[in-house]
Amino acid sequence: MKDYIKVSLSVIIAFVVYVVLNKISPSLVMLFNVFSLVVIYFAVEKNEIFGACLGAFCGLVQDSFSLGVFGVAGLAKTIAGFTAGYVAKKIDVTPPLRSFAFLFFLVSFEFIIWALLYSFIFSESINTGKGLIFFQPLGTALVGSILFSFLRRFKRSEI
Repeated sequence: MKDYIKVSLSVIIAFVVYVVLNKISPSLVMLFNVFSLVVIYFAVEKNEIFGACLGAFCGLVQDSFSLGVFGVAGLAKTIAGFTAGYVAKKIDVTPPLRSFAFLFFLVSFEFIIWALLYSFIFSESINTGKGLIFFQPLGTALVGSILFSFLRRFKRSEI
């Protein structure tokens, strides 16, 4: 039960951060994918099935902000959540540099899946924000690796 409270609070915080970033500047939403950070963190902490389920939920929440087809981000985040949990079981992703690389490749993978699904469903091109969206994997990986490192230290000091 304690885990579900943590997950619920994390999703709510991600929702609030997403809304605040969008109010400050819509460009910031293109640079940082906060829902992906929540999905990846809990997929690494729990397992791939938990990551996939949380990815589906967070993706649908993120889709609710868009005017497009409901479910494109949900599918991409489901696959990314499963992949994060699976890879984290095989490789230790806790060192900061490895964490950055893991996040970068995973968010890039999710972005590619999302872009392919989006282009398959819609006839119009993706709004890239003058190319800003292509920096999303880098921005999310930078913020995520710092945040994950902080959360691990906090978790260790708690014990």
